[in-house]
Amino acid sequence: MAQMKAVGLTRYLPIKQQDSLQDLQIPRPQAKGHDLLVQVQAISVNPVDTKLRAPKDKVEPEPVILGWDVAGIVEEIGEQVQGFQPGDKVYYAGSVTRPGGNSEYHLVDERIVAHQPQSLDYGAAAALPLTSLTAWEGIHDRLGIPEDPAANQGRSILIINAAGGVGSIATQIARHAGLTVIGTASRSETTRWALDHGAHHVINHRESFRPQLEQLGMPEVDYIFCLNHTDQHWETMADVIAPQGRICSIVETEQPLDLNLLKDKSASFAWEFMFTRAKYGTADMQRQQQILQKVAKLVDQGIFRTTESERLQPIHAAHLRQAHQQLESGSTIGKVVLAGWQ
Repeated sequence: MAQMKAVGLTRYLPIKQQDSLQDLQIPRPQAKGHDLLVQVQAISVNPVDTKLRAPKDKVEPEPVILGWDVAGIVEEIGEQVQGFQPGDKVYYAGSVTRPGGNSEYHLVDERIVAHQPQSLDYGAAAALPLTSLTAWEGIHDRLGIPEDPAANQGRSILIINAAGGVGSIATQIARHAGLTVIGTASRSETTRWALDHGAHHVINHRESFRPQLEQLGMPEVDYIFCLNHTDQHWETMADVIAPQGRICSIVETEQPLDLNLLKDKSASFAWEFMFTRAKYGTADMQRQQQILQKVAKLVDQGIFRTTESERLQPIHAAHLRQAHQQLESGSTIGKVVLAGWQ
């Protein structure tokens, strides 16, 4: 059986240990059914990678391959594939229930794949899929915000952690939808990044929200998209959400949330987990392809921009360990991308 390069793990170790992520040779898979076999050209890292890799007392009998942001070239197609041909340039996030894309070749269901933006190279494209899907689903599917800007005139959204990976594209999506976008950041460089990527205003998430919002003339907001520390911000979010407003978070909690805080305002709360559709094979699973197609079109029209902030070359274990360390530091702006194999 043909072999391929990959980066993976068999033990869950602190990222500073060399064996936490290793260079490997593993069998190259074959495309069947709805699967595409993609020759991976670039990848990106996300918090899901560091969470799944986090230290625990477990040894895997076979290497675990992480990575859920890929841009590459279709190498083979399964017998049921209809929308792609070998040679197509594609980008996608994949499914958390299958091996990730930190390998030279990767299998992915065509229904969650789209042709990558023509105006971007592989690295810039690899920065976008997981975060774009998370942001688009959170804003349009979970918060129920219409895509038509005319329907959102006078409405506002607060995006907590606007300079992170998801925040960097969420600010663009929300602004394109016609909302007044208020981002949060706590450093001068993250404030500038959020403003450059679509936020109208930026407030400090280390300070009380209401006085800062009142200074902007918006003591309450219609929507909140929480991308960091749901526990920490819960009471503040409940305070500044408008009556009948909606809150969505992507960050799991350590303690139960007191939903009673929302009752008096008839406000609602929803979770967004980008992997839900692929994990459960939902009837609308192909919506992720449609979202990525829309994002690619908006990128090529110059309306959206890549959120890549740093590129490491080539793809190997040492560079992936470096990227994981940066994510775990909590100070990453945008997305860290890795491109090209040795």
